[in-house]
Amino acid sequence: MSKVVVERQGAVRTVTVNRPEKRNALDGETIALLQQAFELAPNAEERVIIVRGNGPAFCAGLDLSAGLQAESGIVPMLRALELSPLPAVGVVHGDAIAGGNELALHCDIVVASTAARFGMSVVQIGIAPNWFLIKKLVEVAGPVAAKEMLLLGDPLPARRMHELGLIARIAEPADLESAAKAVVDRLAANAPLALRALKGTIVRQLEAVDLLKHEDIDALIDAARNSEDVKEGIAARFAKRPAKFRGV
Repeated sequence: MSKVVVERQGAVRTVTVNRPEKRNALDGETIALLQQAFELAPNAEERVIIVRGNGPAFCAGLDLSAGLQAESGIVPMLRALELSPLPAVGVVHGDAIAGGNELALHCDIVVASTAARFGMSVVQIGIAPNWFLIKKLVEVAGPVAAKEMLLLGDPLPARRMHELGLIARIAEPADLESAAKAVVDRLAANAPLALRALKGTIVRQLEAVDLLKHEDIDALIDAARNSEDVKEGIAARFAKRPAKFRGV
């Protein structure tokens, strides 16, 4: 079975991360398949993309057991989702952590179960996300909520995410599918050319932040990513023990 399942039925394209045994963690192959799914040109009928995960988690982020090599593919994949002409609905039933949190928040509308949690836990293993990923959090959450997620690294329940305005809708677990269907049906019934124009306008206006100089920030991020603290953080995560960071 493929690590990413793409189903195209009428107005809806459903893209499902399909690594339930790994809590849908993202390895290089999964990231590449997701990018391909988001870059598929819409056919005449398609109006909406649904993004979801199979199994108990939505997506646990980067597959650390495969190392950090796949990390470079995350930004092009998320960029493909963001630039898709079709509006994307993230249906989040379980944990969306790190790269999984970014996958959800790069969707245009998120409908989440009250049982779901969202988080950017990478600081707890010594990693700093890159400019593009942090930019998305600040865009969606604003600086106060972005700092809460990034600097503390603790997962936030869906209700808190909804209070902060990071996700559009929440529903009890038993009602998640019907709540998501209501959003998808509404989007599918709207005028497709207008939807594409509106999404494109919003994305274009937010791109201005990319023009800011950030080479010095990139250097700080690279220093953190290549540090001994990252090796310690990953080892501690697998050993299920507290990390002992030394700032080197």
